[in-house]
Parts: sequence; C-alpha cells; structure tokens
Amino acid sequence: MTNIDAINRNILHELQANGRISNLELAEKVGLSPSACLRRVQELERSGVIQGYRAVVDRTATGGGFLAYVTVGLSRHTKTDQAAFEKAMHKAPEVRECHNVTGTVEYLLRVEVADLAAYKHFHTEVLGTVPQVSAITSYIVMGSPKDQRA
Repeated sequence: MTNIDAINRNILHELQANGRISNLELAEKVGLSPSACLRRVQELERSGVIQGYRAVVDRTATGGGFLAYVTVGLSRHTKTDQAAFEKAMHKAPEVRECHNVTGTVEYLLRVEVADLAAYKHFHTEVLGTVPQVSAITSYIVMGSPKDQRA
C-alpha cells in the first residue's frame, strides 16, 4: 500500500487540478526533484491510487446538454436483481455514472442526453423497461456552480 503523506497529497491535488501538468512543473509545485516526483507519481499509478487520467469535456459541445440525476428503487433487493440492473445500466450510454447507495432507494444515476425529448425516451424506453425497477425519481440539473469531477 502506498503511503499517502503530505507530498503525495500535494501531488494528487495538483494532478486533479491539471492532469496534463509536466513532471517538471509538478515537481516544482510540490517541492521535489523531477526524478523523485516521477518516482512518486509512478508508484501512485502502480498501486492504483491514481486510476487514470481523463479529459473534461463540455457536454453541450458533444450533444449532451441535458443532465439529470435519477434515483431508482428496485422491486426486490436480491443480489441477482442488483446485478441485472447494473448490467442494464452499464449498457445504457446515457448513464454516465451509476452508484449503489443507502437510503430509501438503491441507485443514483447521472444521466446525460441531448434534451428533454431524449431524456423522456431514456426514462420510458430504457429505464422504464428494466424489470427490476419499481420507482424512478428525476432531478433535472438547471446549473452546476461547482463541479470538480475529472
């Protein structure tokens, strides 16, 4: 297991803010030599602390300007039903995130589509046809004043 000391926390903070930062610039920001910084980043990658790098994409530029969070309740709470639901969500390109949560429902989805008509199609023809689903509640995002996901 990798030691997450103050320097590693700083490295992670800088990489989360800018995953394309050069090793030289990163080393300067965290107070290490470039070789020591590179070794630490490689160890963070090798150990799985850093799982990958992503591009932050403007949803509206790619036709996904409509965003909704959707809670889903299942009719039965078996492992088999959960696995079947998760498999169906994995196949749905509109579902960008699927989280198994605690509380009054089993799942929280992040759904990105072009517009309200596309969301209605997803709600009715995709989510509404999954046999395990018993309850759907939609929360339409009107704005995102803070979004730090990479």
